[in-house]
Amino acid sequence: MLKNSKFGQAAKKILILDTGKEWGGGTNSLIELVRRVDKKRYAMSALFYNNYKKGEGSDVKTELERLGVRFIQLDQTRPGAGMKALRETARSVFFLCPGLKKKYLFYFDFKSRIMPDAGRILHVIREGGFDLLYMNNQPSSNLEGIIAANAAGIPCIQHARIETSLNQVEAEAVNRLVARVICVSNGVRDGLTASGVLPSKCAVIYNGIDVTARPARGRDEVRKELGADEKTLVIGTVGSLIKRKRVALLLEAASMQKGAFCVVVGNGPEKDALMETAARLGIMERTRFTGFSNDALSYINAMDIFVLPSEKEGFPRVIMEAMLSARPVIAFNVAGAAEMILDKETGRVLADKGDRASAIASALRELASDRKAMTALGEAGRRRVISEFGIEKYAAAVSNVFDETLSGVNH
Repeated sequence: MLKNSKFGQAAKKILILDTGKEWGGGTNSLIELVRRVDKKRYAMSALFYNNYKKGEGSDVKTELERLGVRFIQLDQTRPGAGMKALRETARSVFFLCPGLKKKYLFYFDFKSRIMPDAGRILHVIREGGFDLLYMNNQPSSNLEGIIAANAAGIPCIQHARIETSLNQVEAEAVNRLVARVICVSNGVRDGLTASGVLPSKCAVIYNGIDVTARPARGRDEVRKELGADEKTLVIGTVGSLIKRKRVALLLEAASMQKGAFCVVVGNGPEKDALMETAARLGIMERTRFTGFSNDALSYINAMDIFVLPSEKEGFPRVIMEAMLSARPVIAFNVAGAAEMILDKETGRVLADKGDRASAIASALRELASDRKAMTALGEAGRRRVISEFGIEKYAAAVSNVFDETLSGVNH
C-alpha cells in the first residue's frame, strides 16, 4: 500500500486521458499503476479515444473496469471532406518547404481537431467534477487535454513515455499549463528540455515491473512449439510491429547467424513486410512470427538472447521483462535502453549508426560464443531489475507526484 492520505476522507477524482491507438508498454505500465494506487485516496476514471485490443481475448476497457476504473470512450474529431482537401493541397504546395508545411499542418490540426476535442474533454472534466487530469501519452498528442484542464481550472500531469521533440506552441503550453511532466528516462527528459521544456517541470521516474512475475509456460514447452531444441540458439524480440521498432534489422542479423532461430512476438502494420523480408533473406523456415501474446514472458524465457533494435524508445518495459527472465539484452544507444542495460555487464549497448544489422550480428556471435558468460550476463541483468526497477517503487513515486500536484506544490 502507498502512504496514508494527505487529503482527508474524500478521494481525489483523477481523470486519465489516453489518446493511443494500440496496446503497448505504456498501457501495461498504466494498468500496473492503477492496480496499485490506493483506491481510498484516488478515484480514477479513464477517457480513451480508442478501446484498443489486448490480443484477441480482451481490451483496455475490460482491463480497466476489472480494476474498478470507469471507462469513457470519446470519438476523436474527424475533419470533414473539405478540410481533408485543404490538408492534401497544403502537402503539395509546401512539398519543397518542409518547415512551412509542418507549421501549416500543425495549425490545421489545431483548428480542426485539437480545439474541438479540448472542448469535449472540458465537458467530461466539468461533468465528472475531476480534481486532476493525468495524461498517458505525449504533450504533442495530449495538447487538447492540456487546454481542457486549464479551461476547467484543474492541474494536469503529463506522463511522457517516449523520446520526442515538441514545437514551440507545445513546449510553451507545457511550461505554462502543465504542473509536472513525468519522464520515464533521462533520455526522454533531455529530449523535452532540448525542445524548450523547463527542467524544473520534469521528474524522471523509471518504469517498473512486477518482479514476482513468472512465465505461464515452461521454457522446454515453448521451444518445442517453436521447433528449437536446447542446443539451438534462439534470438528474438517483442513489441508492436511498427517502423520505429526496426525489426527488419533483427531479421537481417539472424540471416548472418547460421542455424539461429528468430522469434518475433507482436503484431502491427509492418508484419506482412517483415514476413516478406524473412522470405527474401531465406530464413523463413527458422523464423517464427507468433502474433500478439498476453504471455510474452514465456517467449522471452524461451530465448537465449533478447534484441530490441528500435530507433526511438522511452524506457522499454520489454527490456525489463527480458532482464527479469535472466536474458542478456542487445539494444542501440537510444533513450532509456542505455540507462537499463549495463554494456558488457547485462548485455550490449550498440552505437546507433553505420551497418546496424551487422553490429547486431557481431554482438550475437560474441555472446553466443561463450554460453557461460552469456548466462552470467543474464543473471546480472536479473539482479539489476529486481534491485532497481520494482513496480512498487514506480507506483510510489508517481503517487508522490499526484500528492504534490494536488496539494499545490510548485516546481
